[in-house]
Amino acid sequence: MVVIENGSTDGTREWLHEQHDDRLTVLEQAVNGGGAQGFETGLREARARFDPDWYLLMDDDARPMPGAVAAFRATLPRPGGAVLAAVHFPDGAICEMNRPWRNPFWHWDVFRDTFLRLGGRRAFHIPDAAFHASTPLPIDGGSFVGLFLLRAALERCGYPDGRMFIYGDDVHYTLRLARAGLPNAFDPRVRFEHECATALHGAAMRPFWKTYYHHRNLFRVYRLAVGPLLFWPLMLMLLPRWLTKGGALPPAERQTYRALIRLAVGDALRGRFDRTHADVLARAQEAGQA
Repeated sequence: MVVIENGSTDGTREWLHEQHDDRLTVLEQAVNGGGAQGFETGLREARARFDPDWYLLMDDDARPMPGAVAAFRATLPRPGGAVLAAVHFPDGAICEMNRPWRNPFWHWDVFRDTFLRLGGRRAFHIPDAAFHASTPLPIDGGSFVGLFLLRAALERCGYPDGRMFIYGDDVHYTLRLARAGLPNAFDPRVRFEHECATALHGAAMRPFWKTYYHHRNLFRVYRLAVGPLLFWPLMLMLLPRWLTKGGALPPAERQTYRALIRLAVGDALRGRFDRTHADVLARAQEAGQA
């Protein structure tokens, strides 16, 4: 197990110092590079040290349910790019942020149901029934919570982009796998638990700093998912909605929130991914919520 200790200040680093197990490798980062940098760094280290047949990625607030790894092993050998787990909240409900999906811009039937029949998100995300099936389901994209990555896929597509910090790095990477012809599979028999929450105030994300990364990285995800022909027409439709978000917030907070979205859009247009997290926190006026 490789743990990326991402500059934490909550006692995690000290706790890890007390763990003595030859199977554990801890890499301490000088500053918080976000989950995206953690995944890239961890994969590079695991490949250099161990060169395994498969890699398993998960967030710090996620864990395999009993029997998850055994269920994955029972499906081997498997061709393709990645196997994604069925992710649930601790209460058993499906974790929406980790629900896999099919790219509507790659499949006519999904495009039709999403846009022409106005099915929205439900039309391209896998249905609840898939979580209770007994066989894997082909998908295009998903999350890094319970993602099993084949060595050949890593060698062919490279590493996730650590510059994305948080949000969208997993979607972008699994789309890269699918576009390269390495099929991703959702397997409901492999179950993970994710103890997570992002607070919402109307359409606003809290803490505010998250909205910067969310919108900046969406640019890159949409560019890959949509393709060059439809990307700019889609963004012309989305940008007015983005730039007017936070309408239910108090005036001062609304101004800060929209300024972060404008900053995200500007950085995305310039292809800028080097803005420091400290700068984003300062602009969000939430220095204590790193």
